[in-house]
Amino acid sequence: MPKKDSNRLNRIDEEMKKEISHIITYDLKDPNITGLISVTKVKVSGDLKYAKVYVSMLNAKDNKQVLAALKKSAGFVRTEVAKRINLRTTPEIIFIFDDSIEYGARIDTILKNVIKDIKPENKGE
Repeated sequence: MPKKDSNRLNRIDEEMKKEISHIITYDLKDPNITGLISVTKVKVSGDLKYAKVYVSMLNAKDNKQVLAALKKSAGFVRTEVAKRINLRTTPEIIFIFDDSIEYGARIDTILKNVIKDIKPENKGE
């Protein structure tokens, strides 16, 4: 793929990320979508037919239920994206759960506990 096309896809990725974040935050009215939902990444296919939307959830009651609600509302989100971004065809949206933030928080907690355990041992020396 030529670099020019790659830059265009990156711009589309970022624009879609911004718009989908706004749509999820302000326009979706589904009561199953709870907690803080962040769009961490959008990856549009080279032919612009599909867009993988990676979402992270904090304080959600049930991640699977929220992801199912997002998948159910994918058609609405796609329609809204089509209204906001001028593309010949709007990609089909595929929501994917991204647990990298939770994973990072878990690693951070583990490291803090390890540091706490190490500090008392060093004081006795």
